Amino acid sequence: MDTTLASPADTWRTGDVRMDDTHEEFLALVDDLRQASPDTLLPLFERLIAHTEAHFAQEERWLQAIGFSAQNCHAMQHAAVLDTLLEVFKRAGQGQTGLVAQMLDALAEWFPQHAASMDAGLAQLMRQAGFDSASESFASGAAFTPANPGGCGSLHCS
Repeated sequence: MDTTLASPADTWRTGDVRMDDTHEEFLALVDDLRQASPDTLLPLFERLIAHTEAHFAQEERWLQAIGFSAQNCHAMQHAAVLDTLLEVFKRAGQGQTGLVAQMLDALAEWFPQHAASMDAGLAQLMRQAGFDSASESFASGAAFTPANPGGCGSLHCS
């Protein structure tokens, strides 16, 4: 199984520069962690967790800005992934470092699908709403209310 996250076609790109830059940073940190020595594993893992917390909080701010409820399935998926990262970090700190490779394999499966569906949908909805992720503001000054504010931010979520 190919466990790299960045595909040759970069299918995870969303078209939103800030989101894509954040995803590139995430992918670089995952790659660093995959190549970590035993001495650098936990510090690199801590950096990945800090980045992921900020990354997910950023997307969740955007979801709320365009009218999604705080308890949407996109945010719930973020919470589940972050909970897993924190649990694996705790166990790695207790010596169960083999779990890190398993977690990285799971991220390699999850991330491209998440980015291509939920994040790409969020990016498209932000564009439709006139929401600029760089300034975190609306071009028109008016908020946008999606048809399904409890959804995930994907165009295919019901």
